[in-house]
Amino acid sequence: MDDHRNLRRFDLARRSLLAGVAGTLAIGLGVSAIAQDDFPSETIELISHASPGGGTDVTARAWMSAGEEVLGEDIVLVYKEGGAARAAHEYFMSEPADGHTIMALTQTHLYTLARGNSPMAIDDMLGLVRAMDDPSLIVVRADSEIETYEDLIEVSKEQPLNWGVAQVGGTEHIGIARWADLAGIEYRAVPFGSGGEMLTALRSGAIDATVPNVSEAKGLVEEGEVRPLAVMDEERLEDFPDLPTTYEKGHEVTVTTTRGYAVRADTPPEIVAKLESALLEAMKSETFTEYLRNSGLDPEDSVAGSEEWDAQLKEEHDAAKEVIERLGL
Repeated sequence: MDDHRNLRRFDLARRSLLAGVAGTLAIGLGVSAIAQDDFPSETIELISHASPGGGTDVTARAWMSAGEEVLGEDIVLVYKEGGAARAAHEYFMSEPADGHTIMALTQTHLYTLARGNSPMAIDDMLGLVRAMDDPSLIVVRADSEIETYEDLIEVSKEQPLNWGVAQVGGTEHIGIARWADLAGIEYRAVPFGSGGEMLTALRSGAIDATVPNVSEAKGLVEEGEVRPLAVMDEERLEDFPDLPTTYEKGHEVTVTTTRGYAVRADTPPEIVAKLESALLEAMKSETFTEYLRNSGLDPEDSVAGSEEWDAQLKEEHDAAKEVIERLGL
């Protein structure tokens, strides 16, 4: 009899415990669901590592108004400059992973991560949406004796050419290093501080070649001031259909300047999906698509969702890390 009572008490206690756990889970899930249904519930902060008026700033402002309409909340730019995006990373990691903090990304962030100069790692963030994918062109002066891609390789094998880059260890430098390694040539990187100054140096004869973005070089190409030899991408450009790609020439290196956005990797998936959908819709607005077209870019190719963008970020980070270590940068 006592054994029977003890078993009954044990069974009741077990049921009570299970009911309590289930209730707790239901409450927790309910709160989570409510939070996600209500998202966003406050102003969304968009962190920029760069100063107002630059490319990161202009790109964001081209879609932000449309994004606010879709999300029903304000989006404000928060500038955290310094340390080659380190300051932005510190602020990003200090904020809750609730989707109300988004970080604007360029290759600068990836290089800082690859060098280990950040409080975060590449896997601490999740690519949300890519806004711009601006491929690089290999260009020489319009009056250069180098007329074709094959000429460039042949001349470079005779002696290293002077290549303009914005900065040592930057996008152009790392891209040229990867390409030169595949092409089996030597080169000399000459830093100038910006894409515009690289092109000015090329036109003046201070350097032999450089790798500006399409948006930087398009006007000069059309005006006949520089000669493009190839696009450093997998596919040809709509605006320059006769320009070959480095992939066609057997040198499979993509060099592009990208701008996009990320959230903390531990952000709830439902919130990530809602943000991704909202930003993609905002980037279909007339203002943003016109911005891309004026930059010589195809909106269909430039804009990408989370899966493609996150994979690209990880791939570019790993490629940059390998070059940075090899060059001792």
